[in-house]
Amino acid sequence: MQPDQQPPPDPESEVPEADPESVARTILLDALTGRARSRSELADLLARKNVPTEIGERLLDRFTEVGLVDDAQFAHAWVQGRQQAKGLARRALAQELRRKGVDDEVAREALDTLEPDEEEAAARRLVQRKLRSLRGVDDQAAIRRLAGMLARRGYPSSLTFRVVREELAAAGRDSEGLDEPTL
Repeated sequence: MQPDQQPPPDPESEVPEADPESVARTILLDALTGRARSRSELADLLARKNVPTEIGERLLDRFTEVGLVDDAQFAHAWVQGRQQAKGLARRALAQELRRKGVDDEVAREALDTLEPDEEEAAARRLVQRKLRSLRGVDDQAAIRRLAGMLARRGYPSSLTFRVVREELAAAGRDSEGLDEPTL
């Protein structure tokens, strides 16, 4: 090439700037591909990607209209999935839904689908699984660890102490001194 000649134009560098609405639509569809998300999560994502608020709101309204964004369905699926996979109790699930931006009433309706028996069964499975790793640990330390584990997952103390006491007894371990706290 001679010094005074310009290189040929690069066709890729001459792509017109993308329409903000189509960019936002692509962002939303990509985000919804992996798993369902709450409307609040999607709005936050659009804001982080510098999508104008009015475009984001219009698209989120449209996605809600056609059923791609549904906080009630999201909350129900989240509650069922997290309760089964992580053994989380109602309180912990409510906190997670709040962090996801789900309305308290919608979250309450989703949490009401959990049966108390399911919550207790999940607590028992967690304790039974953890007990296997506590074979060499003295009973008082095992009690503290088991109760702490259930408390971190949002289980109420009355259920925590009852389940720990019963599972320790079933495993032939001493649960003496494990009384429910008095207020």
